[in-house]
Amino acid sequence: MQISDRPLTISPRITSLRRTTGETDVQVKINLDGTGTCTAATGIPFLDHMLHQISSHGLIDLEVQARGDLDIDDHHTNEDVGITLGQAIAQALGDKKGIVRFGNFLAPLDEALIQVALDFSGRPHLSYGLQIPTERVGTYDTQLVREFFVALVNHSQMTLHIRQLDGINSHHIIEATFKAFARAMRMAVEIDSRRGGLIPSSKGVL
Repeated sequence: MQISDRPLTISPRITSLRRTTGETDVQVKINLDGTGTCTAATGIPFLDHMLHQISSHGLIDLEVQARGDLDIDDHHTNEDVGITLGQAIAQALGDKKGIVRFGNFLAPLDEALIQVALDFSGRPHLSYGLQIPTERVGTYDTQLVREFFVALVNHSQMTLHIRQLDGINSHHIIEATFKAFARAMRMAVEIDSRRGGLIPSSKGVL
C-alpha cells in the first residue's frame, strides 16, 4: 500500500492518510463509494475482523496498516487506528455537500440486538450503551471497543449513539455493533439526489 506522509485527497470521496507518533504508525486509505473490499493489518486480529465489518457492510473500500507498541498492550494501536480512520472519514466527506447526513440501523446477530444512530453534525459526541459481559474476546480487551469509538467520533466530528437492546455473548454484541455502525454510516454518507449538492443543514454549514 502506497500512502504518503501527508493527507492526500484523490477525489472528494477518497482519502489516504498517515499518522505517526512515538507509539504507533497508522496508515489508512478509504473510498466512501467503494464495494466493500478491505485489507487490515493492525497486529490486533479482532480489530482487523471488525474493520472488515465496517468495510463489508458499509460498502467502503478500506486499507489499514498499523505498527504499534503491542508489547505494552493493544490500547495505543486500537485508539490510533480509530483516530486515523476518523480523520480519513472527515477528509473524504469534505464539506459534506449533498450527503444524507443521518444514519440509523438495527442489527441482530443471534441473540444480540444493537441499534446505532449517527449524524455527521460536526459536533463530536458519543453515547455508548454496551454492556459487554466478558473482559476479553480472544486476546482483545473489550474495554477497547469504547476507546475505538471515542477516537473515531472525536476525529470524524460525528454524533454517535450506540444502544444494546439484547445480547449475552460478547463477540456477538461487539460484531453486531460494528455491523450496525457500518450500515448507519453507509446510509449517512450516501448522496441525496434531492439535495442538489447542498449542505444538509438549515445553517448552511456543518
